[in-house]
Amino acid sequence: MNLDRLYELNDGHLLPKVGLGTYQIRGYQGVDQILSSIQSGYRLLDTSTNYDSEGAVGEAIRRSGVPRSEFYVTTKLPGQYHHFDDALQIIEESLLRLGLDYLDLYLIHWPLPKRDTYVEAWQALIEAKKRGLVRSIGVSNFEKEHLDKIIAITGVTPAVNQNEIHPYWPQESLVATNQEYGIVTEAWSPLGRGSSELSEPVIVNLAEKYGKDTGQIILKWHLQRHILPVVRTISPQHQRNNLDIFDFTLTEDEVSQITNLERADGRIDDQDPKEYEEFG
Repeated sequence: MNLDRLYELNDGHLLPKVGLGTYQIRGYQGVDQILSSIQSGYRLLDTSTNYDSEGAVGEAIRRSGVPRSEFYVTTKLPGQYHHFDDALQIIEESLLRLGLDYLDLYLIHWPLPKRDTYVEAWQALIEAKKRGLVRSIGVSNFEKEHLDKIIAITGVTPAVNQNEIHPYWPQESLVATNQEYGIVTEAWSPLGRGSSELSEPVIVNLAEKYGKDTGQIILKWHLQRHILPVVRTISPQHQRNNLDIFDFTLTEDEVSQITNLERADGRIDDQDPKEYEEFG
């Protein structure tokens, strides 16, 4: 993969600039859908214990014929396993489900501050990296206060923070915080959910200007903000289109126009990391 299509993490490892999300992609049908994405060129595959898609991801990798070394596999720690020993065991269990010897990136899925065990979880991830189970470690849905706490207590800065980011919820302050700390920002639901953001006039007009579809415009907006979008799609055509975003550049004003689509109620499902409680 071309180096200009990779982000370098603060630990020296690399990640492709666009990843495939596997939420609700499961079973043998899921294997076929992930295989299609691999054939389209995806190498960053993002799963989670809570997605129940780890088995499908591992099987697709084995069937693909592509060497394991070319993949960047991410999975995530559920809240019920935040305690140190539990976290290490579920990381091992994820490796067994995936059929892999190591993970490229492992994330704490949510901070769950009401439980207040995310520091212990972070300490377990640090240990997992020392044991060679994981190459890079990071977090998901962490706000500044959560980042400050784990860094202050452990002295270890996450390589990645995966957050909800899309035109209705651009998260400028949090993205700036991540950048200040040398953390790569990943975006989940980077296109939003539903078709509203894809139908915004400013995005439709830019798609016409650049000869792209509206999804490609939004994904380019992410890249130009130095964000790694993790996009879920089962359509082979959309999978290919989502990677075909390296041949044009939005102007700074156009990036700002998309960012200015922010809405006060833009968060999906009102999942505030300061309040959100995971089931289980």
